[in-house]
Amino acid sequence: MSMQIGVPKEIKNNEFRVGLTPESVSEFTARGHKVLVETQAGMGIGATDDAYRAVGAEIAETAADVFATCEMIIKVKEPLAPERTQLRPGQILFTYLHLAPDPEQTQDLMKSGATCIAYETVTDRTGGLPLLKPMSQVAGRLAVQAGASALEKAKGGRGVLIGGVPGVHASRVVIIGGGVVGFNAAQMAVGMHADVTILDRNPDVLERLATHFEAGANTVYSTRATLEQEIAQADLVIGAVLVPGSAAPKLITREMLSIMQPGAVMVDVAIDQGGCFETSHPTTHDAPTYVVDDIVHYCVANMPGAVARTSTYALNNATLPHALRIADKGWKAALKSDPHLAAGLNVWNGKVTCEAVAESLELELTPLAEALA
Repeated sequence: MSMQIGVPKEIKNNEFRVGLTPESVSEFTARGHKVLVETQAGMGIGATDDAYRAVGAEIAETAADVFATCEMIIKVKEPLAPERTQLRPGQILFTYLHLAPDPEQTQDLMKSGATCIAYETVTDRTGGLPLLKPMSQVAGRLAVQAGASALEKAKGGRGVLIGGVPGVHASRVVIIGGGVVGFNAAQMAVGMHADVTILDRNPDVLERLATHFEAGANTVYSTRATLEQEIAQADLVIGAVLVPGSAAPKLITREMLSIMQPGAVMVDVAIDQGGCFETSHPTTHDAPTYVVDDIVHYCVANMPGAVARTSTYALNNATLPHALRIADKGWKAALKSDPHLAAGLNVWNGKVTCEAVAESLELELTPLAEALA
């Protein structure tokens, strides 16, 4: 079968990534699929319209042309309100959605009747989240880079250098969560010679991290008491907590900010899922930080967009095989043949099919089996 694939230009603030690279488009066209790319969609990664034409894509003048004619829309970020109004019944949307903290988007997607498959809930045989992993790697590494910048005095921070210098203490970096984001953040912070502590509640994760970093990082079992003890001494706190598909738990309350050092920085990598600090709210690359009770908050909701080329190619490496399977077989057959891809189905025919989303938003859950019947 042949499918018409659409790639609109991302419209989120300072979002320079694109759903498909020219190299990925060539895989679709080689299989007989048609790809329609909105003009200038790839410029953020240096991919010109001519580069897409060279691999068989057609160029659309507007996003409306893409949404109106294509059977599957492949994006990076969740569709914003102007995009959601263009979705139609039966159309496939394959992108990051992060619905748990976003009831407005969820309602709009339900009203659209589209089949919405979310990168972030697709699983693998080990229980991992393979389409979220590459962006988690990027975000974890960027979190330290962004935090180091925000710590500069001119930007409201404490005026400390992450790695210190001979005779002066290195900065204390506390990472909450030892998953993919936390591990990558720790790699960067250790590499910058910071004093690093990682908190987690999984003994196996703590053992793995301790074995990997040896004396390079401290590992601490996370309780409210140990969390308070660590953040009280921290220069930089990185929130790297993930509950797949669900809203992130609020681990640092506003009250806790009072025990932190004035000018300390908190980077909330979980902001796509609502954030893991009580005082977090989404920011943009235009205005990435704000201050609450003398604590600098960095809560950019599309952090990897800052390094768009690296991020887009890393994301396409993970998403391409799944996107090709959907195009080749149709969404229903593709999901029936792969329970891990089926876990990505969040909204279908006006109904929520992801348990974590339904629970977070107190919506009725439609069993996945019903959607695939």
